[in-house]
Amino acid sequence: MPAARTARMLLLLMSTLPAVAGSQPRQPPPVAPAEPPQVSPSERTIRVEGMGEVKVAPDEAFIDLGVETVAPTAKAAAAENARKMDKVINALVQGGIPRKEIETRNYAVYPEYTPQTRPDEEPKLKGYRVSNTVEVHVRELARVGALLDTALGAGANRVESVRFGLSKPEAVQGEALKSAVERARQAAQVLAGALGVKLGPVLDASTVLEPREPMPMPMMARMEAAGADMATPIQPEEQTVRARVTLIYRIEPGAGR
Repeated sequence: MPAARTARMLLLLMSTLPAVAGSQPRQPPPVAPAEPPQVSPSERTIRVEGMGEVKVAPDEAFIDLGVETVAPTAKAAAAENARKMDKVINALVQGGIPRKEIETRNYAVYPEYTPQTRPDEEPKLKGYRVSNTVEVHVRELARVGALLDTALGAGANRVESVRFGLSKPEAVQGEALKSAVERARQAAQVLAGALGVKLGPVLDASTVLEPREPMPMPMMARMEAAGADMATPIQPEEQTVRARVTLIYRIEPGAGR
C-alpha cells in the first residue's frame, strides 16, 4: 500500500540520519611549521654573537599617582576618595591632559584595625582605607614636574613612580640591530684572521631584541618638594634599547686547518 511504502521510506531515511549527523567535515591536513635552516655537522663554520645598544632621549612619560582616604565606614571612605580623585582628574584635564590619557590602574578597599596590646586580644576595627591609583600619560616631558604639582595640590597624596618611554621604538630597535650585526661581523673577521681561514657566506642568523626595562623614579623627595614655590624638577632618563644577534659563517674550503 502507498501508506506502508511511505512509512518504510521514512524509517530508511531516519536510520541514516545518525550517520550523517555524526559525520565531521574533512579537515585539511596540518601544515608542518617551517623548519629553521640546518647547518650540516660536517660543515666548517664560525659562530659569533654581537650586541648592539642605542641610547635615545624619551618622548613620553607615565605618572602613577593616587588618592588614599580613611573613614570609619567603607562607604564614607569610598565617597571621600571619589570626591578627591574627581578633583585631581579635573585639575589634570584643566592642565591640558586629555581624559583618555588618564586610566585607573588600581582600586582597593580594605579594613584597618587598632594594634593589639596583648596576644589574646581580639583585633578591633578602626575604619576603612580606600586607595585609587591612576596612570597619567604625558606627551610633553617639560610639563611633568608642573603636572605633579597640580595633582598634589588638587588632593593626590601618593605618587608611586614616573616612568619614561618611547612612543615609537621601532626605528631605535632597527639601529640597535644594525649595530649588533656589525659587531658580530667584526668579531667573525677577527676570529677568522686569528685562525688563518677565510669567511664564506652567512649560513644562519638569529636575533633577540631585549625588552626595555623602565626604571621608575623614586618620588618621595618630589612629594616633599611639591609644597615649595618652585616647580618639582624632573630630569628624563635616556632610554637604552639593546639587540643581540648570532651569525654562523661558513669557512671556505682549503683555508686554515
